Amino acid sequence: MIIQAIVFLPLIGALVAGLLGRSIGHRPSEFLTTGLLIIAAVLSWVVFIPVAFGDGLVGAVGDGHTAVLKVEVMRWIQVGDMDLRWTLRVDTLTAIMLVVVNTVSALVHIYSIGYMSDDPHRSRFFAYLSLFTFAMLMLVTADNFLQMFFGWEGVGLASYLLIGFWYTKPSATAAAMKAFIVNRVGDFGFALGIFGAFLVLGHIDFDGAFTAADEFATTGLPIIRFLSWNVDAMTVICLLLFMGAMGKSAQFLLHTWLPDAMEGPTPVSALIHAATMVTAGVFMVARLSPLFELSPFALNVVIVIGAITAFFAATVGLVQNDIKRVIAYSTCSQLGYMFVALGAGAYSAGVFHLFTHAFFKALLFLGAGSVIHAMHHEQDMRNMGGLRKKIPITYAMMMIGTLALTGVGIPGTNFGFAGFFSKDSIIEAAYAVGGNIGSFAFWLLVIAALFTSFYSWRLVHLTFHGTPREGAHGHDDHAHDDHGHGHHGSAYDNAHESPNVMLVPLYVLAVGAVLAGAVFYGMFFHDVEHIEHFFSGAIFVDHDIIEAAHHVPTWVKWSATVSMIIGFVAAWYMYIRRPDIPGKLAATNPGLYQFLLNKWYFDELYDRIFVRPALWIGRAIWHGFDDWLVDGKIAEGLGRRVQNVTSWVVKLQSGYLYHYAFAMLIGVAALLTWAITAGGLI
Repeated sequence: MIIQAIVFLPLIGALVAGLLGRSIGHRPSEFLTTGLLIIAAVLSWVVFIPVAFGDGLVGAVGDGHTAVLKVEVMRWIQVGDMDLRWTLRVDTLTAIMLVVVNTVSALVHIYSIGYMSDDPHRSRFFAYLSLFTFAMLMLVTADNFLQMFFGWEGVGLASYLLIGFWYTKPSATAAAMKAFIVNRVGDFGFALGIFGAFLVLGHIDFDGAFTAADEFATTGLPIIRFLSWNVDAMTVICLLLFMGAMGKSAQFLLHTWLPDAMEGPTPVSALIHAATMVTAGVFMVARLSPLFELSPFALNVVIVIGAITAFFAATVGLVQNDIKRVIAYSTCSQLGYMFVALGAGAYSAGVFHLFTHAFFKALLFLGAGSVIHAMHHEQDMRNMGGLRKKIPITYAMMMIGTLALTGVGIPGTNFGFAGFFSKDSIIEAAYAVGGNIGSFAFWLLVIAALFTSFYSWRLVHLTFHGTPREGAHGHDDHAHDDHGHGHHGSAYDNAHESPNVMLVPLYVLAVGAVLAGAVFYGMFFHDVEHIEHFFSGAIFVDHDIIEAAHHVPTWVKWSATVSMIIGFVAAWYMYIRRPDIPGKLAATNPGLYQFLLNKWYFDELYDRIFVRPALWIGRAIWHGFDDWLVDGKIAEGLGRRVQNVTSWVVKLQSGYLYHYAFAMLIGVAALLTWAITAGGLI
């Protein structure tokens, strides 16, 4: 019953708050959904702790491939030979995700009670949050491709509802639509990948698919005809599946929706970016690692896309001025790190970074929300400064999150914040891959680490250090709350610490940001035996890459730390010692500055390539086909003909009785004539 409770308690909360919210009121909706999420989070830890520190998953059964606990909910689909059950699959990978999703979601629920206290639609907001959590739980407990697709589309729907929660704001509705459409592109590939996997492997459940994939070791990999080419079937399938991951996890080319997702309330940003939607792609590739291992080419594509994403997002984060957008691009960059680990075959390292990242990224987003709350919904860091004296607790929490994100620690020791252990593991694994692709990924990740340190400390300096800047009072563009109400007076003078209901979640996340790396490093990356025992077959463990990562040169182990230090010093020099330098750099390199500020012009490029042609075609069909042909020529032509006929018929209706009698006599005469003629009487 514990597993069912973990998964379905958020659904119960969502249904009650969504359907009965107006009847029971906002406060009961908040407390009910939050209380159920807290119970689910506690139960998730009850499941996870024996896996991490005990003898393994309680009640798990080894099926020859993995130690797994399966809980059947109901019979779902039966078509021909396919008998599909709705089954909750719990193994080590699922247990990790349950902890991440429910812990962060419960804390976001608690935080939202304070953050959304003035919103008139709070019950709807909490219903959406719980629905989002349930959809993600459906995804991570999936036992087959179809069940995973249900959860996959569920988080897409919930993200649309949450990003566009303030639907009276045009920017929010546009951002929600953008997220939905870009994800449809990835989901199209994901659906094709599922069809291909079913076609080639003959199974839609994971265990059957993995068993069929194992048999290819003896029978040879199948060939499939794809777009008139004979290609390796598993390569095509894995690339299509990864296309889905690119959309959900905002990888390069399908990343454009993620920064715009900031239009939703800040707690939504924390949930999307830390624990739910963006981690779905990482989880999916890790879950399907036995399939991806059959296609080295697909894994190389994963490495390259991940490395480019990490670098690209870090460059854009350097110049962003909205405090939430900086953290959003940080998320995009860190997801790139995770995919590099997956592509390298170090799946445990990718999942490790997913695990640690959830704590410090949720901490940073909720901390940013606390700053925005203190500054009366001001989000532009250029209008802040000196806030450490006004909101010291938020400052301390943001510092912990920044230390974890930038990877502060001492290589070769057990001292370091969460991000230090997981990020360095990935950089070492990338180097261990070797060859051109390994070197390419390694150097892009090291440069991304430098940029990450720079923009993270830039955020801290602009927001908390120095003196309050001009414009820290009402500003036409920014000094409005999320509902468009302006604020008067100095935002800095009126800045205040957030209430405890918003600060307590920060304390819990801060503990995770400090300890998650050091405590769990041994299970995720320390040595192969630990990893094998911990995951118990839930993911593929590549012994060679793990061993090679531990024996990289010393300078490789120190590379990320040195990059972090260089980024920190550069940010301090440019924003504390010589704050005039950023302006001069932007003035002397306007092209580069605008290139980064406009996010490599991807939005403009996509607008030119896809949006405008689609609008042109739509308008052409609207005006040319619908208005001119259908409404004009066809409808009006037919209308005129009908009108002509009816006007002629109307003339026959004189209203005189003798006219009608005369017409009837003519009719009778004609009928008799026909009858006599046809009867052969004449």
